[in-house]
Amino acid sequence: MSAVISTIIVNYNAGELLRSCVYSLLNCPLEIEIIVVDNASKDGSLDALQGLPYVKIIRNTANLGFARACNIGARVASAPYLLFLNPDCSFKPDALAGLLGAMNVDDRVGMAGGFLTNLDGTEQAGSRRAVPTPWRSFVRAFGLARFSDRWPRLFFDFHLHNQPLPDHAIEVEAISGACMMVRREAMVDVGEWDEGYFLHCEDLDWCMRFRQQGWRILFVPSVQITHALGVCGRSRPVFVEWHKHKGMMRFYHKFFRHQYPSVLMCLVAGGVWLRFGLVAVYYTAKHAGRVMSGILRG
Repeated sequence: MSAVISTIIVNYNAGELLRSCVYSLLNCPLEIEIIVVDNASKDGSLDALQGLPYVKIIRNTANLGFARACNIGARVASAPYLLFLNPDCSFKPDALAGLLGAMNVDDRVGMAGGFLTNLDGTEQAGSRRAVPTPWRSFVRAFGLARFSDRWPRLFFDFHLHNQPLPDHAIEVEAISGACMMVRREAMVDVGEWDEGYFLHCEDLDWCMRFRQQGWRILFVPSVQITHALGVCGRSRPVFVEWHKHKGMMRFYHKFFRHQYPSVLMCLVAGGVWLRFGLVAVYYTAKHAGRVMSGILRG
């Protein structure tokens, strides 16, 4: 039988998490094709997948970034629905049927995502969100979201996970690229992932482009996905943060530079790079502290 869903997993040193993710897919009752695109991992995480049915492995010779690896996987996928999935995700066997059912409610649904939770069951910020426009980012950075009760349209907080969980699928502006089911027809219409992003914000970019083309994006709260957020990037936090902040700047420049005053854009850019500097100093100091502690213990 032909696959209903082609799953594209971009792997980079995910360790045992990759195996758990793939077994979640193999336990699914739907016909699924699994494509693992590996960005030159060195941890042996692919070893556990050798010989598994329905699993195709593509080995890149270098770390090409998330967006480019997603496109490589999508180009060899055969199913009418594509599931872009992080290797640190796992779920129950009926989860993908729930996402697929939501996609089929309306043929203009181009993308759907589930209820992403941390390991302790709490909701993650990215599973349902509004687009963090420069103004919304400014509001959040300066703590103005506390005025949202009085002026909700002006001081809107784009972190929707702070709102009550809906009891049915709802349309949202953006979902997380950690678990994103996409209609192939919509991807053909919108175009591939923007490979100008290396890591982070490429999912926001794609959501913007889907909505610009008239495709709906759904958040499906009944479909729970456990996401061990950040595990794959723990060994190189400053590297990850650099690309995250660089991606934010590309996103703002691409979609909002003609909509906002240059003064506000400069303030946002200054805030982005100031935040990166503080985060980089924090992680560098933390690493130095661990090294010093090891020396003293030795």
